Amino acid sequence: MTRLIIFVIIKNSKMNFEIHETAIVQTIHIGEGTTVWQYAIILKGAKVGRNCNINCHTFIESDVIVGDNVTIKAGVYLWNGISIEDGVFVGPNVTFTNDMLPRSKAYPDMFLKTLIKEGASIGANSTIIGGITIGDYALVGAGSVVTKSVPSQALVYGNPAKIKGWVDKKGIKMREIEGFWVSQDGERFQIESDSLKKVNNNQ
Repeated sequence: MTRLIIFVIIKNSKMNFEIHETAIVQTIHIGEGTTVWQYAIILKGAKVGRNCNINCHTFIESDVIVGDNVTIKAGVYLWNGISIEDGVFVGPNVTFTNDMLPRSKAYPDMFLKTLIKEGASIGANSTIIGGITIGDYALVGAGSVVTKSVPSQALVYGNPAKIKGWVDKKGIKMREIEGFWVSQDGERFQIESDSLKKVNNNQ
């Protein structure tokens, strides 16, 4: 005999966000247009922006900031000290850490601060070691172990993750031509001190 189970999305008409009936949301800081799916847990004090998609089986601690238009896929836990800027994509089962010397029942005076900057994407099953910054529009390949900060628009992958190229703001890998990195739109960039610098096309 097959049972049909129907889940319900509860819509807050005053604030215009949607929370699944099985989710536990203790914070009052949920932005307009955001959806929180099955079995997600968001603790008191956490801040989630507008038009976010917080997938099922996620956990967000109290000292976490999530910007606008962010996607958090299933199986992601955001611990204290993590800040995520606008337009970030966090793939399924990405693992974050916030303590370099973890011990059971022993807590640091302050958890490590991790910043994921605007437009960055983190591929499925990656591990992000606490205390680093992932630059804006950077792309982390699936299954990577990121142990140090990632420059803006860098493509990184592997264990440990290393820079393998550079992407445009759409996440498309740029071509290396005569010492320049060139986007599909014809914009040219050079690498200076492991950072991408735009070159004036008139030069």
